[in-house]
Amino acid sequence: MSRSLALAFLSCAVASRLFAQDPTSTPEKRGGWFTRMLHPFQSAPAPTYKDPRLRGLALDLKLSPQPVKLSEVRQLEVKITLTNVSKRAVTLDFPSDQRVEIYLKNSSDAILTTWSDNHAFDPKPGNILINPQEHVYYAETIATRDLTPNKVFVVEVFFPQYLELRVRQKFLTAP
Repeated sequence: MSRSLALAFLSCAVASRLFAQDPTSTPEKRGGWFTRMLHPFQSAPAPTYKDPRLRGLALDLKLSPQPVKLSEVRQLEVKITLTNVSKRAVTLDFPSDQRVEIYLKNSSDAILTTWSDNHAFDPKPGNILINPQEHVYYAETIATRDLTPNKVFVVEVFFPQYLELRVRQKFLTAP
């Protein structure tokens, strides 16, 4: 009897804490362990941008292979995913065929390689419509000829037309 009473008391205490929260306030970070247990697949909130057209977009960057073995790899694979996590469609307009720009930088932020130097773009305008919960995926490669072993480098990806859409990732090279 005492176990069931203690369990009922504990569940009432947890429920009252959940209902006591202000529904108008939005948390900036993901909740504690109890919230994570109740909502295991809840993602982190989307970043906030000054440009209202970009609200709801999340940018993700993946590099492969890791670590970068310079004796085996001549091109670094850069995978960019632009996801619309909002509840409304987002339209992006571009003045040319170029959608993304990739910089390969050293640890002091000096640009070693620019991805667009090896590509030609037509000045043909275009646009992209990203529906809610959908994403746009770009898989590109950038040359590793200017890298040296056992040092930290940075890959920076951004959209030239929308400079706020920017992501960086550090990586280590191996001989």
